[in-house]
Amino acid sequence: MRMLVFFDLPVKEKAAQRAATRFRNFLLKDGYQMVQYSVYARVCNGYDSVATHERRLNQNLPPNGSVRLLVITEKQYESVRILLGERRREDTPAACEQLTLL
Repeated sequence: MRMLVFFDLPVKEKAAQRAATRFRNFLLKDGYQMVQYSVYARVCNGYDSVATHERRLNQNLPPNGSVRLLVITEKQYESVRILLGERRREDTPAACEQLTLL
């Protein structure tokens, strides 16, 4: 499964800029990859993992702006069409890191 986070945050004031930067840094540290400037995606191993990361996301929301979450399957993510630009390594399902226990 993939969690897609879309956001539109105010950045006119210094405090708002800091809050937006703090939120983006949280996303990167929490394992999200930037798909586009205000769109980040993260791979999860099921609904329990999604619930855990949604709680973490809620705990780190900035005070203002708009943040949306969409959860889709890998099969749905594979159907994304790139209309302009190059496909990156992160765009392919093989880029998902899978934990294997031996």
